[in-house]
Amino acid sequence: MKLIHIITLTIASSLILLAGCRKSDNNPAIPDLADVVPGNCTTPPLRLWLFSQFVTWGQELTLISASPELHMPDMANFYALHYENSGENQYFGTNAEHTDKINSVYKDLKRFWKYNNKNVFVVGSHGSMMQDREKVFKMYKTVFNYPDDKANRYADSIGTLLKTYPQFLKGDHPAFSFNQLAIPDTTIANVGRIPAKIIIGDGLLKGFDELGFKDVAPQAILAHELGHHLQYELGILKTGMKLVPKTSRRIELMADAYAAYFLAHPQGAGMSLTNLQQVAEVFFNTGDCDFAVDSHHGTPAQRKAATEWGYKLATVTGKQTPILPAEDLAKLFDAELNNIVK
Repeated sequence: MKLIHIITLTIASSLILLAGCRKSDNNPAIPDLADVVPGNCTTPPLRLWLFSQFVTWGQELTLISASPELHMPDMANFYALHYENSGENQYFGTNAEHTDKINSVYKDLKRFWKYNNKNVFVVGSHGSMMQDREKVFKMYKTVFNYPDDKANRYADSIGTLLKTYPQFLKGDHPAFSFNQLAIPDTTIANVGRIPAKIIIGDGLLKGFDELGFKDVAPQAILAHELGHHLQYELGILKTGMKLVPKTSRRIELMADAYAAYFLAHPQGAGMSLTNLQQVAEVFFNTGDCDFAVDSHHGTPAQRKAATEWGYKLATVTGKQTPILPAEDLAKLFDAELNNIVK
């Protein structure tokens, strides 16, 4: 079904390269990367769970929700990207159940990495925003560039669909907010300046809750996305950078390693080995088998391996393990990368 393809592409997108990111003058050199070679790979449970949530819609609802004119799978994530430009009054999870945890961990992450950029906000992506006709109209007009009459018609259509089909859960169906993103500050036509941010979707959190990872997934997701902002600072991610499968894989696996290092380190989150093993499963579930796609994130097994490498490094000398600067960790990771992806 077309929607399955859309969702597959959506979950694969955990970073967007836009203008305006800062970079270090001493960024780690790009290593000689091994090519991505197709191999054994199975669809992880998280994606199977998502498919099971919307496959019961049937053909009619699937085609409606997948309409490229309506943009229903994109609406909440793009609204958060373009218009959630403050960290104030943000909540995470459909019922705000992960808010306190994410806010607390974000403070710990900035302390741990000595990350002093106060202009990176963490915001939520909520499918329920489609209940707000004004927001939907704004999206159609400014982001999707529809003329006023078309934007009005389509905004009315979204309202009607949410009322007509209870399967959409008034926009709270996980398919409408199943993503995580990290973007630098940038300027977008018709919208203006967008500050750097991390976006975490309700649908993604719901999926991990259902798989039994509610105690570790929010922290892991946030730590991974903050890892991308460290990469922006170091120049590992750059404006206009051309991504191919092997460069995307490096970026994503390194962000997994950053996350695991923080979550394991005694001066970071200091998670137990049991919880760290669950974190490895979280990142296993965000791997993909799209070997030829430029945004390839690494296979589930490779993402788990990068996570295990990160958390083992963080505890190599027990409680006395010093905190490695982000740049040094990146260099160590690159030296080990070809072994991680074997």
